[in-house]
Amino acid sequence: MNIETMEATEIIKGIKEKLFSCEEVITSLFERIKVVEPKVHAYLNLCEEGAIVQAITIDEKIRTGIPTGKLVGVPIAIKDNICTDGVTTTCASRMLEDFVPPYDATIVKRLLEEDAILIGKTNMDEFAMGSSTENSAFAVTKNPWNLLRVPGGSSGGSSAAVAAGLATLSIGSDTGGSIRQPASFCGVVGFKPTYGLVSRYGLIAFSSSLDQIGPLTKSVKDAALTLEVIQGDDPLDSTTCKEKIQKDYLSSIGSGIKEMKIGIPKEFFGNGLDKEIKDSIFNAIEKLKNLGAVIEEISLPITEEGLSAYYVISSAEASSNLARFDGIRYGYRPKEFTNTHDLIERSRTEAFGPEVKRRIMLGTYALSSGYYETYYKRAQQLKMKIEEEFKKVFENYDVILSPVSPTLAFKLGDKIQDPLSMYLSDIYNVNINIAGLPAISIPSGISNDGLPIGMQIIGPHYSEEKILKIAYALEQELKISTLAPI
Repeated sequence: MNIETMEATEIIKGIKEKLFSCEEVITSLFERIKVVEPKVHAYLNLCEEGAIVQAITIDEKIRTGIPTGKLVGVPIAIKDNICTDGVTTTCASRMLEDFVPPYDATIVKRLLEEDAILIGKTNMDEFAMGSSTENSAFAVTKNPWNLLRVPGGSSGGSSAAVAAGLATLSIGSDTGGSIRQPASFCGVVGFKPTYGLVSRYGLIAFSSSLDQIGPLTKSVKDAALTLEVIQGDDPLDSTTCKEKIQKDYLSSIGSGIKEMKIGIPKEFFGNGLDKEIKDSIFNAIEKLKNLGAVIEEISLPITEEGLSAYYVISSAEASSNLARFDGIRYGYRPKEFTNTHDLIERSRTEAFGPEVKRRIMLGTYALSSGYYETYYKRAQQLKMKIEEEFKKVFENYDVILSPVSPTLAFKLGDKIQDPLSMYLSDIYNVNINIAGLPAISIPSGISNDGLPIGMQIIGPHYSEEKILKIAYALEQELKISTLAPI
């Protein structure tokens, strides 16, 4: 069984037709993990014993005629900032090194209810702060397409696991591009849904107004199927959408894109964008024209300022969210301390990495007396203007098409000592989180050096069905492999 090449829809079909069992799927996958994982380091924790038990249980359900779920037998990896009952959830930080949640996040619960099988927890940038997965306290994940390159971040472990054939699909979180950028670097599909479409209950927060959970998959169809399972209202998360939403994306995914209007922001294709990425996207644009889509250049001038607003807002919310980790109520506690103040100081100094400390200090400064109006309030005002800018565009266009990253996957160590350069790698992504919009990253080509190139499709709120149609149409035209040649 070539489990590494199989998409979720193929596994589900094979299990239902009794071509193979769930146990065979899981056994085959762990055989590949044993060979490939030491090269990639996509996982922080593997759940082999529990996965096999779960597979046997599902096989018994099938044998006795009990109905099975939409994701029956599909091996799934979960980013390590999403709580899993009885399985360590560390956020790739010493602060939570021994944290074992007593409950499942809502999306984990929904996946397991549909008979997906948990394979393990994937590596990430500590507390989701980073764009290369080099900020993890425990391991550095490598890009399966080139082991000297980064997989992107912060969901680098999740994207690398899918690209290397170490999971059929995975779940990541996206605060400012953390699903889409690693999906682009690793050549897989990464979908950030509309803010509020998917519950965040059980996601350990980085920036609560920007965070969103979404899938990383081998195909657009797999992304659509996963989204069907994880979306919807959750009484445990007050920010989830209470209105009726589209439930079945697969039934309409291949219905065509004729006469759909697609905007191309001229600001996203200027200086700083790698020529190979630009050429790849314009090749995709020609494919869209041939499929009957209407392509027009547009302008989004204010979005150039989004990066500064993003880092003020996200850092301010991070400093608030991480205040609970003080060695008393939550997290790492040093062995020796003289008083409460010393305990808190040592706990944070010893357990937090440099990037987390940097964001906490930046956020605390932005919220401090005398600076709140200057920084945080102005960032929130810019956020509203960016939302309005996108709203105006979507009055005339169905979606926007843009790059995901200005560069291809960069070399390990190239930007770890240059935070500003690292932050700029998210320049095309942060505005989507600021406006709460849905966006998907799909492979658009392979560079001359054999590295994946990604492009993203952005839509108005709750336009997931439309985005998936366009992504699927392009995927069928481009026919680019999502499996790394590792």
